[in-house]
Amino acid sequence: MTNQTISFSLNGEVVEIAVSPSEMLLDVLREKMHLTGTKRGCGKGECGACTIIFNGKAMNACLIPAMRAKGADIQTIEGVESAHGLHPLQQSFIEKGAVQCGFCTPGMIMSAKALLDKNKSPTKDQIREAVSGNICRCTGYVKIEEAVEDAAVKLRASAVKGGDL
Repeated sequence: MTNQTISFSLNGEVVEIAVSPSEMLLDVLREKMHLTGTKRGCGKGECGACTIIFNGKAMNACLIPAMRAKGADIQTIEGVESAHGLHPLQQSFIEKGAVQCGFCTPGMIMSAKALLDKNKSPTKDQIREAVSGNICRCTGYVKIEEAVEDAAVKLRASAVKGGDL
């Protein structure tokens, strides 16, 4: 199969890269773009370790053919931190102890970010639904839910102050 050059927005910057029709987006992100924060887990879309935000939705990069990225807007965990510092989700995960081994954390944060990008006042059920595709084998989900709730409070407070988080 012949490689094709595609372009897409990756963490706010337009990139061009040659991809094979048989490649998956996860492989392109990790092996060609060296964005290893997107983890390789089950490779079947069951664990959520490879969650990215693809055109505004949390999706498993292991299930997306690389060619489908053409023209897409993609955000990985590497694009979450801003010039102001850690994103409130990242800060809340640290403060609430929602990180143990850390393998699932990037995927959890990307799923939660996709939720909070659209809804800054989610219910516990909405938070559980948002991270339901992400498996954590180290801990329960209580601290993760608390971290997402805490981040939502921080985002709402920042919006009131006119912040750009």
